[in-house]
Amino acid sequence: MEHMLDITQSLIEYSSLISIIGVSVSVLILLYRAIKGPTNPDRAVALDIIGINLMALAGLIAILLVTTKFNDVILLIGILLFIGTVALAKFLEKGVIIERDMD
Repeated sequence: MEHMLDITQSLIEYSSLISIIGVSVSVLILLYRAIKGPTNPDRAVALDIIGINLMALAGLIAILLVTTKFNDVILLIGILLFIGTVALAKFLEKGVIIERDMD
């Protein structure tokens, strides 16, 4: 029975490391898209997906370290990502984020 636990633990470690490498490569490709994107909406989507990949990296590191301490970090990144996406979409649509009517 102990042999099965060792196999399961090593399988989780290897799959987590492979996933971390894959997500890191994805972040590098998305950084290129965010810098060289042909249009601003392409850059916005790339930045949004980078944030999602950061959430995935935090989750994978939490799995690898066998801790639940990163759950708050994942939620915080998600909330900030949502607020940033809404602000960026409003900026791309109207050109301003906060409208100030001086009437």
